Amino acid sequence: MLHLIRWIALRLGRFPARLILYPITLYFLLFAPVARSASYDFLRRATGRRAHWWQVARHIHHFSATILDRVFLLTDKHSELDIRTHNLEALRQQLEGTAGCLLLGSHIGSFEALRALGVCRHRIPVKILMQKEHNAMITRILHSLNPDIDNTVIQAGKVDVMLQVQEFLQRGYVIGMLADRVIGRRKTTRCEVLGSEVDLPTGPLIAAAVLKVPVMLFFCIYQGGNRYDIFFEDFADRITVERSQRDHDLHIWVQKYADRLTYRARQHPYNWFNFYDYWNQHS
Repeated sequence: MLHLIRWIALRLGRFPARLILYPITLYFLLFAPVARSASYDFLRRATGRRAHWWQVARHIHHFSATILDRVFLLTDKHSELDIRTHNLEALRQQLEGTAGCLLLGSHIGSFEALRALGVCRHRIPVKILMQKEHNAMITRILHSLNPDIDNTVIQAGKVDVMLQVQEFLQRGYVIGMLADRVIGRRKTTRCEVLGSEVDLPTGPLIAAAVLKVPVMLFFCIYQGGNRYDIFFEDFADRITVERSQRDHDLHIWVQKYADRLTYRARQHPYNWFNFYDYWNQHS
């Protein structure tokens, strides 16, 4: 299906490809009970009201639309999308006279837009810290569209990963990473998101404390149609963690990040793309 969507998008254009999103949405609405249940649960938490089936359908459709738009974000067809940036100047100011910047994202909206902004639109020097094995099929198909995109990846989990990150930071790069999911047996802290506790990884904040570089947040919100709004938020000039109270300090910083997740999730609920039981397990 991904190969078919990519072929239609590149050969016939965005409008015909978007027509396929409706049967895809219907399929997942009917035959994906885990995703459907997760959507109902999240929408109830985010809105404070019982969700209806048509809201779940809209939620799934938003996610499908952002997957499709990755084809356009990662090729020379990105001009078909109306992408608006907010507070980009603050990010540029952080890069002036400093050794790079860490940019924390999440599974709210399209993280792929960050790489499109850097690689296709040449507006910021960017590298992404990620595990290629996670969602490997989607990653492989999409990266084949643009070899330069694949070159933006720093493979997480390797022995020399921190040395690579430090090297690119010293060269003035933005290092982007997702910080809202626990993958594998990573260290975590218990934080509150949307009124309930959930385990969030401490790794990104530990890295920021060790590297002593500014940290900003990044959210690319899909607004429907071809419109995306990219928001950059100031988070910290430096992450400070005292050795004597390391766990406490890390918890404070991660909770601060969790508070921004909660804010964005409530503001743009259909952009929450964690379609599993987020509060009880992690992928």
